Amino acid sequence: MFAVRTRGLTKRFKGLVAVDSLDLEVETGEIFGLLGPNGAGKTTTIRMICGLLLPSKGHIRIYDHDPFKEAEKVKRILGYMPQKFSLYDDLTVWENLDFYGSVYGLSKSERERRIEELLDFVELKGFEHHLAGKLSGGMKQRLSLASALLHSPKLLILDEPTAGVDPPLRRSFWSFFRKLNNEGVTLLVTTHYMDEAENCDRLGLMNKGRLVAVDSPRGLKRKLHGGDLIELVPKSGLDEVIHVLEGLSFVFKVEKVNEERLHLVVEDAETAIPALFTALERAGVEVRSLSQVNVNLEDVFIGLAG
Repeated sequence: MFAVRTRGLTKRFKGLVAVDSLDLEVETGEIFGLLGPNGAGKTTTIRMICGLLLPSKGHIRIYDHDPFKEAEKVKRILGYMPQKFSLYDDLTVWENLDFYGSVYGLSKSERERRIEELLDFVELKGFEHHLAGKLSGGMKQRLSLASALLHSPKLLILDEPTAGVDPPLRRSFWSFFRKLNNEGVTLLVTTHYMDEAENCDRLGLMNKGRLVAVDSPRGLKRKLHGGDLIELVPKSGLDEVIHVLEGLSFVFKVEKVNEERLHLVVEDAETAIPALFTALERAGVEVRSLSQVNVNLEDVFIGLAG
């Protein structure tokens, strides 16, 4: 069963199509990232999945439940951390969590137990009696995460959870997310940070309301060139080396970068590099360097999304 499944999901705002016929599948137990620039349709998609915004067309299932027709069932299994802080500034940390725990239908003893657990988990112990409005931006984000986890949801939806947060705290948040995932929570995360996207099991690249590609981060990088990219710097002339490389079945493509370097496309760099060393040595080609080229997700996004 999929944690999230959409078919033909579309949202129009007057003349603007914010989300365009989106078919999305989030597998149970994975961290799935929606990656794209501002205005790509990520937040609109999330709000429809959470049942906060009615689609213009298409349907959504959360663990096979309709978020609009079965709102109470979905509320019990879904936790949502919005992009903007939406808790009460004039309530304390404890009061906010206690209030939201009651909204989820937790008993007083359950609320107290979960609040204590979550204050430890998000590292807000000692700030229970601080007003939420007086907290730093990072602490507000931690409080928002804790409120989304009060009822122990199976699915946690996070909309730009680290926007505006400094790099050390971003790392802390991803540590929280991995712990939750290891405990069996499925995560759907939107982000425009390319380095964060590397933490996801699978990524959906969104642009102009459409899903342009879905795969693991490594799979998406391979899509850009048709495989792994390797850089070769031989000691001898390039034309002679190109002739040797073109005779190797596991080398899909050879491209001259400059008068000293070649780029090769192979299926898997880990197995190809030793095989290349052996083949070049047999052909009498001396090698200065041979290594995999690190392709970043920004290049992938630009290449695949146009």
